[in-house]
Amino acid sequence: MSLRVDKTSLERACKEIIETILFCLPNAYKGTVYSIGSPPQLIATRVTSGIIDREREHISWGLPERSDYNPPGKAWMDYRDEPGRVLEAMAWCVERQKSWTVEDPETDTRSTRVQVGRGKKDSHHMEPVLIRKQDLFLEGEPNLEYPRNYEGQAIWQDTDYMVVAVIKIHFRPGTIKIDSPETRLIKKLSRTLGTELLSHQLREESLKAMRELAQDKVNSCNIISDSLRNTITKSGLIFSLIKHEVGFLRDQWEEIIREGCKIDRAKEDYIADLERALDCVEGGDERIKSELRDAHKKFLEFSLVPEKAEKWIKVKIEGKWNRILAGDNGNSQLKERVWGTLEGLRRILYLGKDSALISAYDGTPDELKQEWVDLIYRMPDQFDQTFLDRVIDILGNPRLGLPHQNKSRKSLVHLRALAKIMGELEENTNVALRQVLNGGATNHYLRETK
Repeated sequence: MSLRVDKTSLERACKEIIETILFCLPNAYKGTVYSIGSPPQLIATRVTSGIIDREREHISWGLPERSDYNPPGKAWMDYRDEPGRVLEAMAWCVERQKSWTVEDPETDTRSTRVQVGRGKKDSHHMEPVLIRKQDLFLEGEPNLEYPRNYEGQAIWQDTDYMVVAVIKIHFRPGTIKIDSPETRLIKKLSRTLGTELLSHQLREESLKAMRELAQDKVNSCNIISDSLRNTITKSGLIFSLIKHEVGFLRDQWEEIIREGCKIDRAKEDYIADLERALDCVEGGDERIKSELRDAHKKFLEFSLVPEKAEKWIKVKIEGKWNRILAGDNGNSQLKERVWGTLEGLRRILYLGKDSALISAYDGTPDELKQEWVDLIYRMPDQFDQTFLDRVIDILGNPRLGLPHQNKSRKSLVHLRALAKIMGELEENTNVALRQVLNGGATNHYLRETK
């Protein structure tokens, strides 16, 4: 795959994501993860499949059925869209970097079994696992040869992401819809899988760099240390991944507070109201309207602390609404509707730390609730070992009651180990540089790193 991850770590991470989804979604019964190889071949290969039993207690693993995607896999030229060829959902996910949901297998245009008229038809959802190119290639994107679709157009060339895997989850017939809560959960967990796979690659690259440094002579030490310095400057990525995971934990916490206190509306509902209000605006600058729709969408992709989220709304959303509703573009009723929705959106930002709601929620012990809230809503601006240790410790307490806390805990443990390695890497690099500056050989340094 595009990621350089050893087979054992890859299979373990894929099994964990399938296990999480199958145990969380009662209407799901089977999951498969496919790795997507490097361009231009983009070989799609089954990594592992799991089927949960009727009692929903045990999962059977393996690749028992025959498939073109079983190892050694299927190359892009063999599954892309072409005239006269059966359309595949895999081609859609890989080329467009978008999910595919089969609500009704009988009418699905990309169901291979429907098109060839054989085999059991099922409902399922396929989600691509995306990783930013700038995160994947720490030293700059290499000169890649991107594959082409049937029309001869290069795919992925103008996107910021690469597809490194595809998750496929099978559901009981008639229980899955496009953009349903189940598909949104799978999308969120696909990001978690991407984070974990990326952390494995970063760890492997760091260890590899340390081994190379220990083996090189004085005349190559400057070159190696420069390369390592470049890697270390990217260590901010680790903190970004930690912030992303803590944001996911805040989302989980706010969701259980909202459900536990029976609050009907969420951030998504207020944004949907703003979208409907935007449809009612007559006239106005179409460019600003387009920018506002993008701002609505991006807001839901972020997991900011309430104070920063409120500032984001004021700068990115409220200002554009002021310009759109200026003059005769919106009547007084529409303006009142928009400002009321924005006010409701600002209030819902503080749901997870609202003392009254927290006190009313009885799904978590009081002392644990308060400590948890104080922790996740004071995310530091730089890496803080003590903060991360405490988050991991609390996630080990099952009484917290978050739906995916074990998965988040595992990801943060990996990131903590990676941060420690990067710290040690920087320290060892400084030792090597001092040896070079002093004109000595690397023998002393080699002894220190053994």
